[in-house]
Amino acid sequence: MNPVLVAGDIRVSFLKENQKRLFGRERQQVLRGVSLTLAEGECLGIIGESGSGKSTLGRVLAGLLPPESGVVYINGKNLYGKHSAHDMAALHHSLSVVFQDYTSSANPRFRVEHIIGESLRALERLEGHAIDRKRRVAELLDQVGLPASYASRYPHELSGGQLQRVCIARAIAVNPRVVLLDEAVSSLDASTQVQVMDLLMDLRARHGLSYIFITHDLTSITYFCDRVLFFNSGRIVEQVDDMRRLSAIRDPYARQLLDAVMGIGVEHGSARQRQASALAGRPEVMGAAS
Repeated sequence: MNPVLVAGDIRVSFLKENQKRLFGRERQQVLRGVSLTLAEGECLGIIGESGSGKSTLGRVLAGLLPPESGVVYINGKNLYGKHSAHDMAALHHSLSVVFQDYTSSANPRFRVEHIIGESLRALERLEGHAIDRKRRVAELLDQVGLPASYASRYPHELSGGQLQRVCIARAIAVNPRVVLLDEAVSSLDASTQVQVMDLLMDLRARHGLSYIFITHDLTSITYFCDRVLFFNSGRIVEQVDDMRRLSAIRDPYARQLLDAVMGIGVEHGSARQRQASALAGRPEVMGAAS
């Protein structure tokens, strides 16, 4: 499969908290030469504890934080290179982001039709023609398992799972190649997590999407992802390209995470089956109530 995103030797550092004064110069290295490739149509998991640097990496890949060194290519184009305004907009729309905190991601004063409409307006500017927003919002809501009548609702009238579905609809509205999911299911209850991951699987098949799934939860990764990178102290410390070989990891940090979730005897049986059991099973139907 062709790579849709390539990152090479990404390095980022920040001033230490106690150095943010006039003459402070000491810096803390957050990303230490990170390289990765995302193939077309795959889901790549990135797992690490809080403070490991994984969300900083997500900001770099999304075009929100220029690295001190290194390169990011999306569709073969340098994300941080020199481009025309139109080409830069097209490049940024190639990757959408769904964040963990759906409450702050959606303006509480906007109805759902306006939340999704933000992306549609951006797409209109990029493509240079008008979009029937009402019809398109209804289509997008249907794709994420919500009725068209939800277009008139405000965020506080939706459950957490419903609001995250709206955020997913907004993300896919610009027809991205890649969706970066930064702890996108972590704030949901176990049953809703599985429903949302199943939805994302369906959308991937329907639209040919590629996913970067950033999380601290290995159980979600074993259910959802094709490959996984273990992240610690700003570095990739272990890479698993075949999830059936997850039990073969050797790095002590990655091994500790795996053992904490799966326990002894992880080599017996399917990690995905155990993950589904841990999340209370896969629901038969994705209802609009979640």
